[in-house]
Amino acid sequence: MFSHKLLSLLPDLASFILVVNEGSFTAAAKKLGVTPSALSKTITRLESALSAKLFERTTRKLVITQAGQKVYDQSVLMVNAAQQAIDVSQSDHTEPTGSITVAAPEAFLNSVLQPFITPFLVRYPGIQLKVRAVDGEIDLLRMGIDVAFKLTDKPDENLVMIELGPTNLVLCASPEYITKRGLPRTPSDLEKHDCLYLAETERDNIWDFLKDDEFHTVKVTGRYAINHSQMRLQGVKQGLGVGIFHDFVISEAIEDGSVVPVLSDWTIKSNYHGAVALQYAQTKYMPARLRVFLDYVVTELPSKLTN
Repeated sequence: MFSHKLLSLLPDLASFILVVNEGSFTAAAKKLGVTPSALSKTITRLESALSAKLFERTTRKLVITQAGQKVYDQSVLMVNAAQQAIDVSQSDHTEPTGSITVAAPEAFLNSVLQPFITPFLVRYPGIQLKVRAVDGEIDLLRMGIDVAFKLTDKPDENLVMIELGPTNLVLCASPEYITKRGLPRTPSDLEKHDCLYLAETERDNIWDFLKDDEFHTVKVTGRYAINHSQMRLQGVKQGLGVGIFHDFVISEAIEDGSVVPVLSDWTIKSNYHGAVALQYAQTKYMPARLRVFLDYVVTELPSKLTN
């Protein structure tokens, strides 16, 4: 049987999870419909009950402690188990209902997933879909994500994976730029060209190329760096330099001739090269809303990736 202490702590633990996920008392309090001071008192009460400090509070930011991280991880498991109990109770509903939170890289959302969102919501009016554009690592547990689209050759081994299709990186430039600056013949030639890159990390302007057993790493430079794929593509189309794009982003531009592939006999290596992977947590009782979403994606998306 559950102890009285455990039962009394459950609401506070749920509030604690929300504070961690939102990153602040103010944001979490807004979602809960309470004041930040009231929520702060809730967390203080929880810390007292657990005899553990959960946060390091400063005037600038809220940092979870090592003990707080352990409490968070276990609390999320508890909340997920409670959600599964709700899902089981609703499994007999003929119409899937409830909320699904989906995460995917921005470029994938814009170029591939966006056209499929509205038809899915029309087909399943009882489902609420929350879509987040997340570039970089996607941690389902910590971010409260139900299903994630990842562009990678190293999927998370702790999650279920459905491979939707391959994705490759393509180096491109406009015909006008090539006429003016010349066509790069080797990766090393890029050192003499203007290149558009992401500028998110220190290594974003270091490009790796592979052909057979030959490997080249090139440090590129350029006057325009941006982590938005469509704006970067417009820059390449307008002759600002050479850029790297996923095949699903650049395919139409190649077809209409506004850009041309460069160094197409080389493979570009990156963390975002490999496969389009659909990943979600293993569960004994999959809610109907998630099952119909997975079925919809597996049926509709692969053909888009191969076109």
